[in-house]
Amino acid sequence: MEIAIQPESFPLAEVFTISRGSRTEAKVLTVQITKNGITGRGECVPYARYGESMESVTSQIQSLPNEFDRTTLQELLPAGAARNAVDCALWDVEAKTQNKRVWELAGLPDPGPEITAYTLSLDTPERMKAAASKNAFRPLLKIKLGTPDDMPRLEAVRAGAPDSHIIVDANEGWTAEVYKDLAPHLLDLGVSMVEQPLPAGQDELLEEIERPLPVCADESCHDRNSLPTLKGRYDMINIKLDKTGGLTEALALKKQALSEGYEIMTGCMVGTSLAMAPAVLLAQGSAFTDLDGPLLLAEDRTNPLKFDEAGVHPPSPELWG
Repeated sequence: MEIAIQPESFPLAEVFTISRGSRTEAKVLTVQITKNGITGRGECVPYARYGESMESVTSQIQSLPNEFDRTTLQELLPAGAARNAVDCALWDVEAKTQNKRVWELAGLPDPGPEITAYTLSLDTPERMKAAASKNAFRPLLKIKLGTPDDMPRLEAVRAGAPDSHIIVDANEGWTAEVYKDLAPHLLDLGVSMVEQPLPAGQDELLEEIERPLPVCADESCHDRNSLPTLKGRYDMINIKLDKTGGLTEALALKKQALSEGYEIMTGCMVGTSLAMAPAVLLAQGSAFTDLDGPLLLAEDRTNPLKFDEAGVHPPSPELWG
């Protein structure tokens, strides 16, 4: 088995801003695994919020032994970006080796397109209204908030896109007091769900706050080990491959979360179609899908995912799986 790791950068179409900062490019690591002459690919996005960097993730991958499989990989690396890229590359190798699609190998039904959210980054109310108007044809908009002055932004977005469903991501940016004040207004403006309103580690405060609309755990949920800490505090979990450490754990997390009564959101970091491709399989039947990473890029991979009015479509074999 041979592993090649390539850092790559893809420029964004526009500056992308959340409560923690802005970026102008998507920095990703592409992993290629060659086994018996067959090569598979995976992509990950190291995330500083979780103590990751391009260098640290590269080092983790380089620490792997010469031979392993997806099962042993789960013990060799922790949940996170490094394991994600390797896990997805191994799925790709298996699919090519057996001349089957990944969903066949995983025992999943044939996937179809899923409506995906389109994310509007944090900006002034005027600019967010303009962005909402430009994208008002989209059925689902995701709004990045997370400051004490968010109501004018949300009102502006609703005015710009009166018919779109809206979900809100606070990226841990609110206090319990701010969220309690905002929640009734979110309902009045037709918001369907709020994601990670409070900082991870303060989840217990959600037990004391009325949840008039579904609350989704993002930074507070990584893999199955996270679920016991979410009970009674969240209604939904956001599953991202870079958090779970790949498709293998993501599928297991989805199954267990559903059995425990959580709804599922399938999300992503800002990456290319190669990173989104495995997540499209995970997204099947999700309450919300947020796999718009490629739509935020100025340029994407060769053989990219197809996006149209039906949503994001499953990948072609030339891209992945």
